Amino acid sequence: MTEEFQKLFAQMMEQGQQMARAFNPASETFKAPGFDKIWPTMPADMMEMWFGKTFNREGLDAKTRLLVTIAALTVLGAQGEPQLALTIRHALEAKATKREIAEVIYQMSMFGGLPAMTKALEVAQKVFDETGDSA
Repeated sequence: MTEEFQKLFAQMMEQGQQMARAFNPASETFKAPGFDKIWPTMPADMMEMWFGKTFNREGLDAKTRLLVTIAALTVLGAQGEPQLALTIRHALEAKATKREIAEVIYQMSMFGGLPAMTKALEVAQKVFDETGDSA
């Protein structure tokens, strides 16, 4: 890791921590099972501004970044369940379709295994049912 990248990463982490404190001071002591309760879904424009343009000006848009995050959380398995559910809600807000989300999860079965894929699909279906998203 280059020194330039380390500085950029440190800056991104600090910005993320500042945003979390600004949104909800309780987020500094949050417990993962209650994650979706303390941080509601952000509007698509806000996600695009922060995650699509601020951290990655010339790179991925917010939707793609969120789909990549879903992939990573799927491979992690059940330990990232609250974060996966939140990221799926954010991806839907960023105009990802249910099909795109499911395809990303299916693809990760090769890396995380069938149990991880199955659990991620269960989480996704629960989010789809909760949001009533028809996409």
